[in-house]
Parts: sequence; C-alpha cells; structure tokens
Amino acid sequence: MSSPAKKRKHNGAESSPQKSRGIESFFKGQTKQPVKVEPDVTEQTLSDEALARKLQAEWDQENNDQPSTSNVIEPITTESESSTAPPIPSIPTDTTPVSTSAPKKNTLSLQSSSGTEDTISLTVPFDQSPQTFDAGKYAAELRPHWASEGGDATYALLTRAFVLANSTTSRIKIVDTLVNFLRVLIEGDPDSLLPAVWLATNSISPPYDELELGLGGSSISKALKKIYGLDNQSLKTLYNRHGDAGDVAFEAKKRQNFTLVKPKPLKIKGVYQSLIKIATSKGSGSQETKQRIVEKLLQDTRGAEESRYIVRTLVQNLRIGAVKTTMLIALARAFLYSKPAGAEFTVRPQHELARMKKDELSELYTNAEEIVKASYARHPNYNDLVSCLCEIGVTEELLLRCGLVLHIPLRPMLGSITRDLSDMLTKLQGRDFSCEYKYDGQRAQVHCDENGKVSIFSRHLELMTEKYPDLVSLVPQIRGEGVSSFILEGEVVAVDQQNGDLQPFQTLTNRAKKNVEIGAITVNVCLFSFDLMYLNGEPLLDRPFRERRELLRSLFVEIPRRFTWVKSLDATSADSDTILEFFKSATDLKCEGIMVKVLDNTINPSNQPTETNPEQNPSIEQTPNTANPREKEPPKNPRRKALLSTYEPDKRLESWLKVKKDYSTSSETLDLIPIAGWHGQGRKAKWWSPILLAVRNPESGALEAVTKCMSGFTDKFYASNKEKYCAGSANVISRPAYVEYFGTPDVWFEPQEVWEMAFADITLSPTYPAAIGLVSEERGLSLRFPRFLKVREDKGIDEATTSDYLALLWRKQGEKVVEAGGRMGRMKWVGRKIDYKFWSFKIPRL
Repeated sequence: MSSPAKKRKHNGAESSPQKSRGIESFFKGQTKQPVKVEPDVTEQTLSDEALARKLQAEWDQENNDQPSTSNVIEPITTESESSTAPPIPSIPTDTTPVSTSAPKKNTLSLQSSSGTEDTISLTVPFDQSPQTFDAGKYAAELRPHWASEGGDATYALLTRAFVLANSTTSRIKIVDTLVNFLRVLIEGDPDSLLPAVWLATNSISPPYDELELGLGGSSISKALKKIYGLDNQSLKTLYNRHGDAGDVAFEAKKRQNFTLVKPKPLKIKGVYQSLIKIATSKGSGSQETKQRIVEKLLQDTRGAEESRYIVRTLVQNLRIGAVKTTMLIALARAFLYSKPAGAEFTVRPQHELARMKKDELSELYTNAEEIVKASYARHPNYNDLVSCLCEIGVTEELLLRCGLVLHIPLRPMLGSITRDLSDMLTKLQGRDFSCEYKYDGQRAQVHCDENGKVSIFSRHLELMTEKYPDLVSLVPQIRGEGVSSFILEGEVVAVDQQNGDLQPFQTLTNRAKKNVEIGAITVNVCLFSFDLMYLNGEPLLDRPFRERRELLRSLFVEIPRRFTWVKSLDATSADSDTILEFFKSATDLKCEGIMVKVLDNTINPSNQPTETNPEQNPSIEQTPNTANPREKEPPKNPRRKALLSTYEPDKRLESWLKVKKDYSTSSETLDLIPIAGWHGQGRKAKWWSPILLAVRNPESGALEAVTKCMSGFTDKFYASNKEKYCAGSANVISRPAYVEYFGTPDVWFEPQEVWEMAFADITLSPTYPAAIGLVSEERGLSLRFPRFLKVREDKGIDEATTSDYLALLWRKQGEKVVEAGGRMGRMKWVGRKIDYKFWSFKIPRL
C-alpha cells in the first residue's frame, strides 16, 4: 500500500493518468477560480495534516469572507476505487445560509483533536470498592450518552477500565476495577458485555477455534505512519524509546493537533467486530482489507489512551496486569452485585453486601469464583459462559449448563514440580500412588462421539486433528465393545515402528501441522494414554484415578507401537529402591522423568510412617548440590489432609507430582557471548528480553547464535543490562558481519561479555546455526531451557565455549552412566581432558 506522500505524487496533474484521487481533488470545482498548487518536493512529502493546513491557508486567503463550518460531505468514489483504496476522509463543507446574490462556497475545515475525548466515560470511578460503587447510577447516566452516539457502550468506557487497571499494581484494585466495569455493562448495555470480556482477555475466540488476527508488525507500522503522519525515523525513535507499540501510538496521537474529520466514537462491539473481520479476511486482497480496518480503528480513536489500547489490542499485549483468572474472578463477583434487566435470578441488595463482615464476604466471593472457574475449566468458551451467567447467574446449575462437552476441550490437570525423588516421597507419605514415565512428546486430548467424529486437542487447547490423521484412523480399532463416546488423555510420542525405540521431541516437530495425508507420513507416532475423563455420556472427573485408569485399560484395545498405556509402577513411599530403579529406567529411555499420581482419595493406614518402621520415612541421597545429602528430613506433618485423586481441570495440585531431568541434572554449563536482544513484552517492555547468545567458531572466528534466554535474570540485572546496551551508546552496533544468525533482533550488542549458562539438553535446531556442519549439514545446535547463572568476569570472549565443544557435548549427551571407583559417575569434559563427576547417591540423574 502506498504511503500518503506517494499517493499525492501519483495524483499530480502531470504525473499520472490514473483516476485515483488525492486530497487536492476534493477542492476542485468548489470555487469559481481553482487554486493552483505548484507541485514541488515539499508538497509531495508533506503529511496529510501539513498539506491540509497549507490548502486551508490558501482557501482562507481567497474566501476570507466565508466562515467555515463543521458540516461534512461524504466524498464519492468509483466502484474500482472503493475496492482497492483506503477510506478517504470526509471533507467539511459550509452550509451556512447566505443571500441569493452571494454564491455558496464550500471550504475546508480542520478539526481540532483536543476536546474529542468521551469525558463522561473517562470520569467513572471504577477503582472504588464494589460495595460502595453504584453501578445503576452510572449506567443510567451513560445510557442517554450512548444513545446520542449510536446506542452502544463506547470503547472509551473500556479504555477507562484499562487505564485504571494499568495505574496500579494492587491485585485487589485491578479486580475491583474490572468488577465495577462489568457491572455497568451488565446493567447498562448487556449486549456489549461479551465483546468487552473478549477484548479485556486479549483474545477474540476460544483457543480451539483457530481464529487469529494474522497481523504483522508492518501493518501496524504503516497505519501509525499514515494516520499520525510519522516517518520511518520518528517511528523508530519512538519505539526505541518506549519499547511498546501502544506507547508509540499514545505519543503519536498526543502530537496530532488536528484531523481532517472529527472521529466517530468507537464502540466496544464495533472494535470487536473489526477484529473478527481482520481475522476472517482470507484470500486475494485480504491484506489490503486488514490494513484499511486497522487504519480506520486508529483514525476513529478519540484521545491518546484509546490509541494506546487499540494498538495494544492489535498486538495482543494489553499490559493491564490482568490474566484469565482475573477475568473469571471479576465475572463471578460482578454477577453477585448486578444482573441484566429482565433476568430472573436474584442478587443480594448492595446495602446487604456492604454490611457483610470481611470473612463472610470473602466466603461468598470464594464460592462464586470456584463455580465460575470450574465451569470455564470444563468449558473454556466465554461465548457460552457469559450467556449462561446473564441468564442464570452464579449458581451450581452453571456447571451443568456450561460443563464438560464433547469436542470442546477441557483445560488439562497439571502436576506440581518437585526438587527430587526424596521430596516427592516425603509429600506422598501414607498414600498409594502410581509412577508413570513422563514421555518426551506432545500431550493430547482425544474426543470421540457416538457418530465416530474425532477431535484431538493439544495441552494449550489448540485443535490438531489434521496433524494426526493416523491417530484418528486408530479410534475405531482402540474403542472396545460398549464404548460409544469418550474423552481420553495421553502423550503423543515419535516412535520407530521397526524396533519401537522412542524418538526425541524434535523428531515429532518435523511433522506437518495441516493437510497431512496418511500415506505421506514419515514420522510415525504412538499414543501413550494415561487418563479417561469422559465415557458414554458421563463425566468421570469426580472418580478416583485408580478407577479411571482401570476403565481406560479394560475398555480400550492396545495396539503395539501405535496405541498403548504409559508404563507405570504402583508403589508407596516405602518402596524407595524400586522407585529409584523405575526413575533410572525412564531416564535411560530418554524420558523427561516420571509423573507420580495419587491413586485414591483416602490415606492407606498401613502406609503411615512410624518410629519403628524407618523404611516408611525415606530419605534419598539425591542431588549433588544438596548441602547434606545424607540428612534424613522427617515429614513436617505426617497426618496431613489426604490429597484427592480426582481429575481437577486447570489446577496444579500435589496429587500429581513430576520429577524431571532438569537444570541440576547436567554438570555442564556453557560460557556464551550475548550478541543481541529484543524489546521485552509486558512487564519486561522497558528491558532487553530475550537476549541472543552465541558460541565461538575457533576456525573462522565467527560468532554462531545458539539460543535465546529470558530465564535467570533479576530485575536489577535487566535494568543494568539495558543501561549498558542503551540506544546510541558505543555498546550498540549495526548488524556485524562476523555474527551468524538467520533472524533480525531489535538491537545488536558489541560482543564483550561472557555469561555462564545452565541448560537441560542440547538439541538439533533449524533456527540456530551453532555447530552447523559438525553434527548436521542442515541444522545447528540449540539449548533447551537455558538459564543465566552469572557473568564470567574472569573470561574474555576468546575464552567462550566453542562450536566444536558444543558438538562434542551433543554427541556425549546420550552416554550411559559408567561405573567408576565403586560409585556411579559420569564423564565430564573439561577442555580437552576427561574428568569424572562423582555423586554420592544411588542412581545418578542423567
């Protein structure tokens, strides 16, 4: 899309025969004597506002006896123009009555940007306590105001809530602000409630709906330059200064003193519908359509804050300190105070809630929040949740009306992280539990209805049925007699069909994501199932894990190397030696570790630790970095409340524990060179995050990018690092020729430091060129889960880790543990020599 300056040049009388219209064409024929404007370089590069000012001055000089008005004539375009060109600003015309002897003359009128904000919406005190905030009063005041501007709630009201939420770090204040905002919509304009919820949660559809904006940074940059008259350099300067596209729009809007037309008020529903249009624009010309919508949104913003949050919405980073859970809490509380007109459910009077004691109010809030959270965890779709809340309020019926449904994924249950096996055994004393291999694959949730329709969802609820047509084809074979519908969960792992060997996750990523044909599949997979949440129309979430597992393994048919169960071991905290052997076997097969799950809701009395049975009070000498690995740590509370073995969607509980091979599993660290960075997002917007690091090629002297890191840094370190590599300093350089990297960071660092980095694994990567040619001709090496440890003040960049050493570690990564000196050890390479790292525990962690 051409810039405004280019369009004016193309539309000059001497330069182009096309029928496209520039801004000058709107003034031709409006007076007896046309104005002649000498085309020059200055005019061709003027912004719309500057050109309009110039033309205004010329018109004022010629028509100084005719006052201008703010009435508007909509410009007429041809059909071909309207299909390709962006919307052309409306031009004011003079309709002031004049005498019949005086000819009527139309003149241009610039509109001042000041005073266009929605002052009524921008003064609503959403940050008050819901117990004192009178939502009915403000809804009554706003309805006539909205009616005068089209009838729907304005986007300014949502902006007001965003501004107040962003101005505080208090979680209570943020929740109160959202609660009061939602209450005003519930009582004043319920139809705008659902769009407002979507906009406030930085999304436009459920995660499984695959509806994405598909906007690139260039589209937003073009719109900012066109609407606000910015050039490339000023846009870059603003972005380098603020690091946030929304803040850039805020500053640009503040500098815009005049517009060609008074902006029409944005509506909450209108903004949401515009985003839907952007997401659904497909095919030829879709990019131009999206561009016009973005420009129209920016053009219609009234005030700098609206511009800020429109752009943040477009880049899907609101930065208001509210997450999914915050919105669910706000919805639950809002429907305790307010209800839509005509709704039949009852709410307590506000004065009654205001008189409640703190503990009573907290209990009321908690009960309502748990219902709403549980409903959303089973049915994560605001379209259904909000409509049910408007109809029945926060009641137990919500879990039935908006509960578990086939082909709508429930949010998966998550496991808590433990330090090591000793920590896990301590937490689960007195419980029967199952240890399961934690495979290095992709978690999958498989739905099948009575008609045989199959849907497969990822851990993040993304629909990936097209990615696994081979699994879809398995369903008729694995479904046993008497199974009509089900939801089961498992891990999809790449498997060698010839010998059954498990392959790493990187192999699985080589599969295409869409339009996969079974005959063209080169990476075969096996589904290792571990849970059953729904069977024959009945949810099983409240059943103990032992019962769910028994149903899974008795009613489904195993197909070797294609569909089977996770390898498991039932045990108690007294079986420490057996569990250690099981953990060793898992890591030997290159699994990530083990998952440990409570089998029953009740404690087994025979497993309670006693003073005379020290075996039931285990201590595993585990990690080399433990101060005293042989010290026995007794349980703090041996009679703790039993952990439930039910399936709890979207919760991370200690009834599921994971013991993983992690940072401490590798004795290796790498000394890497920071070479570039990106502007951070959210809380880290003012810093460089992530940071690109490189290894050194000893033969060519080049620095080869190996990983991005954003873990292990403190805020203090971030601040000092940003100060060191600030724009304009000698430490920031243009792209160096000696750096090998395929991407484009926001800033390049002068290589001068060495950072010590921990990591979990070294993996093949198509993104990073480190050690390319040493282990693969097409792929380099990268680090999995890199973490910053410290700056190596004692090392220069010529002493940083080399690419051939990185390749050596990658080859040695899968080595078996070796027996040495009567204890278990592992080879550790130091420079060109081999050293042994000995650990004083029974089974070393790989």
